[in-house]
Amino acid sequence: AVKIESVGVQRSPCGLISKAPSRYQCTVCTNIPGARCLIHSAFFRLNVLSCAITHYKQYPPNVNRVYSYFECRRRKDAQFNEVVFFGLQYLLKKYLTGPVITEEKIQEAKVFYQLHFKQAVFDEEGWRQVLEKHDGRLPIRIKAVPEGKIIPRGNVLFTVENTDPDFFWLTNYIETMLVQMWYPITVATISREFKKILAKHLKATSGSLEGLDFKLHDFGYRGVSSQESAALGGAAHLVNFCSTDTVAGLLMAQRYYSCPMAGFSIPAAEHSTIISWGRSREKEAFERLLDQFPSGPVSVVSDSYDIFKACKYIWGDKLKERVMERSEDSALVIRPDSGDPAETLIEVIKILEECFGSSLNSVGYKVLPSYLRIIQGDGIDLNDEGWSAENVFFGCGSALLQKLNRDTLHCAFKCSYVESNGKGMDVYKQPVTDPSKGSKRGRLSLRRNSDGFIETVERGVGKPEEDLLVTVFENGTILQEYSLDDIRKNARLWEEDLAPVQHNSNEPKPLELHHKHIMNGVH
Repeated sequence: AVKIESVGVQRSPCGLISKAPSRYQCTVCTNIPGARCLIHSAFFRLNVLSCAITHYKQYPPNVNRVYSYFECRRRKDAQFNEVVFFGLQYLLKKYLTGPVITEEKIQEAKVFYQLHFKQAVFDEEGWRQVLEKHDGRLPIRIKAVPEGKIIPRGNVLFTVENTDPDFFWLTNYIETMLVQMWYPITVATISREFKKILAKHLKATSGSLEGLDFKLHDFGYRGVSSQESAALGGAAHLVNFCSTDTVAGLLMAQRYYSCPMAGFSIPAAEHSTIISWGRSREKEAFERLLDQFPSGPVSVVSDSYDIFKACKYIWGDKLKERVMERSEDSALVIRPDSGDPAETLIEVIKILEECFGSSLNSVGYKVLPSYLRIIQGDGIDLNDEGWSAENVFFGCGSALLQKLNRDTLHCAFKCSYVESNGKGMDVYKQPVTDPSKGSKRGRLSLRRNSDGFIETVERGVGKPEEDLLVTVFENGTILQEYSLDDIRKNARLWEEDLAPVQHNSNEPKPLELHHKHIMNGVH
């Protein structure tokens, strides 16, 4: 039995041990104002895999340095050959900066892990030394790729090591938190791959890339597992585009990446605001949108009953003059939201052409009048029908932010170097059952070689002046910050990005399969 009373705690409504009263209010335990469950009062202490709590007992005697790294492993069957590095600054600011260890947290964690393991395995003394020697700041150094940089898979993205030999066990203790970098990296990478696809089609069918930054709209807020996922994934998409409905991503970009407003949206109808008028008054519902938003673009979902009749008889007849009164800056954006994406969109655009006409652009592709556009939630190919990509905006739902996992880019965090009694040793893993999971050896650096390719230099032989990794965090302090503007510049597309063969790739990989699976389900 554990004597909970000995550290003056009580159970909170969520069932965890909590400390009360306090000036904080736990978002889970809202029934008791001021109560904090351990998930919040000892947040840093608990956000690890359970096994990490006992690792300090498992290292060899006399170890005084552990050095580990993070990468997106290269795989022969990989669909994406390069990644966008993004999100580390948020994790560092949110969870690791400043004094993160207090005596209160140590005591609370001690009780929690006693209950969890049913034995005393928590390193109370080790954490108290962090508090006493370093004022609760983590004696850790992190070097990383500048955020927004495009790095071929199979290369080091960041390294972690302890700066105080007494705390060698800290390096991999924070692995759980840092490996969650897989999420913003994966979202930013997939979003940028979409941008490549859209850029190729837009360039081919319009002659320019004008409007590219607004071509893919993030509708994924409702489909993610948490507010933090929406924020981090939403911000990752904003590395590549300026169009979103995921407000949490905007707030994250504002707070952690110094961007007052990273993305934009327009007034838009949803099915409830249309069907609440009743089926017989769909025309009045549409007209209401035009009345309420006479200037600026407005999006109207038009498939509540029959998308084809709505386009032909309501938009293209009864409200035709109202539509034609609008300008390019206040375009009506019609949204299909059901049926086969390719068939529905092509049929809709043909109906709109019959009603409103079309013209040829400078490269010979058809364009609807500038006051009329379509937003489509799935990827389709307009080229074969002679239509320019100028006519359509695309939306991406939860698939952009949720239908992915750590193995989408095979992200891994591995130890590659240790020191014992001041003597260094390169270490690695090399599973006989899966050679692709072999890890790198020694201290690492990242450089651009004489052929212009980015490569990782192992075994500590890299030249410091060539190293692309930057020290971003040391002993509880962030040393290098990036604004979203900086990150967007690093992630911008280049002409070679529109070519079929990607940088450092073994062979060209088509993106259409993932494109087909991801770009769906706007609402």
